[in-house]
Amino acid sequence: MKDFTYYAPTEVVFGRDSEAKVAQMIRKYGGTKVLVHFGGKSAIQSGLLPKICDQLSQAGIPYVALGGVVPNPRLSMVHKGIELCKKEGVDFLLAVGGGSVIDSCKAIAYGVPYKGEVWDLYLGKGKPKTMLPLGCVLTIPAAGSEMSESSVITNEDGGIKLGYSNNLSRPKFAIMNPERTFTLPPYQTAAGVTDMMMHTMERYFTKDDDMNVTTALAESLLREMKQAIFPVLKDPEDYRYRAQIMWAGSLMHNGLTGCGISDDWATHQLEHELSGMFDVTHGAGLAAVWPSWARYVMHKNLRRFVRFAVEVMDVPNDYTDPEGTAEKGIQAMERFYHAIGMPINIKELIGRDIKDGEIKEMVQKCSRGGTRTCGQLKVLKAEDMEAIYQMARG
Repeated sequence: MKDFTYYAPTEVVFGRDSEAKVAQMIRKYGGTKVLVHFGGKSAIQSGLLPKICDQLSQAGIPYVALGGVVPNPRLSMVHKGIELCKKEGVDFLLAVGGGSVIDSCKAIAYGVPYKGEVWDLYLGKGKPKTMLPLGCVLTIPAAGSEMSESSVITNEDGGIKLGYSNNLSRPKFAIMNPERTFTLPPYQTAAGVTDMMMHTMERYFTKDDDMNVTTALAESLLREMKQAIFPVLKDPEDYRYRAQIMWAGSLMHNGLTGCGISDDWATHQLEHELSGMFDVTHGAGLAAVWPSWARYVMHKNLRRFVRFAVEVMDVPNDYTDPEGTAEKGIQAMERFYHAIGMPINIKELIGRDIKDGEIKEMVQKCSRGGTRTCGQLKVLKAEDMEAIYQMARG
């Protein structure tokens, strides 16, 4: 069991029509001129963006808008946002969208006061002393960025996708209305749930398995996600289950399910190279990699994989064959992924066989030329990364 500090300062405004409080929340946290950052046409066509901008106008809060954020948000958009904020004297950022928009917002918020190149933060070459405050109106539950300290940005120059974590970037507030998720396509809903679950699974599979309260919280959230996804796929406007998914996504990545334990994040690191190279949906990429990672590392804490099989995946515990029980848990997870429309290998993910040269390139990037490892349960070197990618070929 590890000593820990739990820090989750984001104020959550949850429920129907909660976006009506956006101007009030910006005022509360000191915003006097706002960058409204968003993705594509859906934010406009849904009426959400016009509603928010109208609120700001009525409240006398000046703003500028910047749209065009795409999945796997791009560094070029971050640069554009930094330039706009400096030009317009923006002192508060509002993300309207999902994790990609929030992550782009965080990077812009870092970059405005930062003296150097913001990408250096993601390369580990710098550390911010301050950043602009930000809030968000969440429309796509998945990344958990609305309460987390993390952001992930893709540099188009080389297709390099990197994450950076700093408590400075936790949003001041997160407005969550489950009704705003009713129009999400089934694939995006399923990929989002996969991503949420993986945020907790990256913490659950640990060397430190003696913090029982954290473990029980994690298992409860994972079971709830398994149960909530199917009613929502059947009826996209099921408010009750949309609400479970939206709230659980925040709890699964605000640090709660990592208290007292070591986290791993190898699956995320491996997947970043997949989405960096092929521009695939992040949650789907996680589903394609995790089963192979699990089989590769499960003997490092077999008891943990057995517990996951039994407590989360409802596999009967064969006390005479713990390895068999653990394997059945992984197989049950694969069946779950297929049941919600997710892939379980790279071939299913990208629609073709991956080439050996592409695997070599991903290993090169993930290991930074053999100079970096990833993971905690089993520390993965370049040769381990390659072995997992090969197992995941399909």
